[in-house]
Amino acid sequence: MENNQFERFEFQPFIMEALAELKFTKPTDIQERLIPSIQRGESAIGQSQTGTGKTHAYLLPLLNKINPSLQEVQAVITAPTRELATQIYQEVLKVIKNCSPDEQITAKNFVGGTDKQRAIDKLKTQPHIVVGTPGRINDLTKENALLVHTATTIVIDEADLMLDMGFIEDVDQVAAKMPEKIQILVFSATIPEKLKPFLKKYLDNPKYTHVAPKQATAAKVEHVLVPLRHRNKLKLLHDMLKAYNPYLAIVFTNTKKMADEVADGLLEKGLKVGRIHGGLSPRDRKKVMKQISDLEFQYVVATDLAARGIDIEGVSHVINYELPSDLDFYIHRVGRTARAGYSGIAATIYELSDEDALNKLEKLGITFTNLDLEKNEWVKLGERNKRKNRQKQDDEVERQARSAVRRPSKVKPGYKKKMTREMEQFKKRQRRVKRK
Repeated sequence: MENNQFERFEFQPFIMEALAELKFTKPTDIQERLIPSIQRGESAIGQSQTGTGKTHAYLLPLLNKINPSLQEVQAVITAPTRELATQIYQEVLKVIKNCSPDEQITAKNFVGGTDKQRAIDKLKTQPHIVVGTPGRINDLTKENALLVHTATTIVIDEADLMLDMGFIEDVDQVAAKMPEKIQILVFSATIPEKLKPFLKKYLDNPKYTHVAPKQATAAKVEHVLVPLRHRNKLKLLHDMLKAYNPYLAIVFTNTKKMADEVADGLLEKGLKVGRIHGGLSPRDRKKVMKQISDLEFQYVVATDLAARGIDIEGVSHVINYELPSDLDFYIHRVGRTARAGYSGIAATIYELSDEDALNKLEKLGITFTNLDLEKNEWVKLGERNKRKNRQKQDDEVERQARSAVRRPSKVKPGYKKKMTREMEQFKKRQRRVKRK
């Protein structure tokens, strides 16, 4: 059997069994760097993108130090969306199912949109690990149903998204009920300025680990640009989806309203489409997620909630119907595809007004392929910036002409016309030279 590199962390046997079942033999970069300090009880900030293995970077050392003989809450894990909390909870269950019956670790998942009274009833005995959304966890602590004063660790996953969604206050209130010397583990793709006061309040000299991606996006993503020109955008999208015939495609829009418009438009054109955005009821979101995992949809229209807050497996294509105003979200969106070594395509429908954003993405190291769809066939286009480069060349010739044709020291009547004429002649000569 291949040597498992997790052995050096001296995890308990039930964890090693789970790792073998999950086929994890080598720690990822963030696991390598954070597991030892989490084992020592230190607070930490892990800044890394989705898909870097951060969930197990905190789960494994936390589960390893749970004392099953103490029937009290020992760790609280918070996530910004119900779907993400549920996914983390499922990962917890995969690891603890190998515990011996007399040393069983218990875990509970508490999320909004579910019956609060039923959640309170489940808390007759306190679980060792609590996973959930901050609002629901805070509610249960206010009711004195969930007792977090015994917990020694709190995890704040996707902290920047928590901030965007207005949940940091709930996390703050839960953390305030915990012991003063608490281990806080914060994970975030970005550390915005507005998050810093919260971190300063609770984190005293934490270990900061930034796992910079080796490249902005996964190596096996092909970034495609498709010009809108003067076409109907929805029809172009429909034709692209049909031409790609994806295993599973996520179409990203910037707003709930646009997501509904696009999804309705594609439904009218006969495609079976799912939709995910914050405007759906908890029941509907749960239903759509189940339909996606059961492969009922080939196409899903979504807002950026699906770029960060939800993990969807098997995405072969990402289509940006609109470029996000925050370009970090381009990285998050395309990170939904080409995971676990697979390849993927990220296509963006663009207009002239997107030029600045595309230039910024290129500066991040993203290389685009310029394609168009003609009669349902993909056709390679020339450089997107040809016109701009030509303009740059014209500007350079203009500058050279100005310096070559000097203003006379004694200005005579009609000198402006004469200078203009000489500059035009100079520019003509330069163009002839270039053509030769």
